[in-house]
Amino acid sequence: QVQLVESGGGSVHSGGSLRLSCEASGIIFSIYAMGWYRQAPGKQRELVAAITTSGRTNYADSVKGRFTISRDNAKDTVYLQMNSLKPEDTAVYYCNGRYSTTDRTYEYDYWGQGTQVTVSS
Repeated sequence: QVQLVESGGGSVHSGGSLRLSCEASGIIFSIYAMGWYRQAPGKQRELVAAITTSGRTNYADSVKGRFTISRDNAKDTVYLQMNSLKPEDTAVYYCNGRYSTTDRTYEYDYWGQGTQVTVSS
């Protein structure tokens, strides 16, 4: 049974920091590309940050320079360090794990249950 379990959400004031964690089980974590997405009320889910199996990262323009994604394969965990938080960062944050074979014969895509982040001004 595959599980992605997020933690670390909460409420902070503008300018504050939070660190989200997502611990995976039931998968070979090291072969999965991992990402953090978020969904604000009335909006579509959007990619916040992603990290490949080799550690290459990419970020949404809105969070560049403020958020950092990292992974610890020994702990089957991906992190999202969020600094200088703004009210517009308020959303439910979801962890995602994705793997596909080179020829795309098999594709696996898993999601966590989400964790709420609320930033007040």
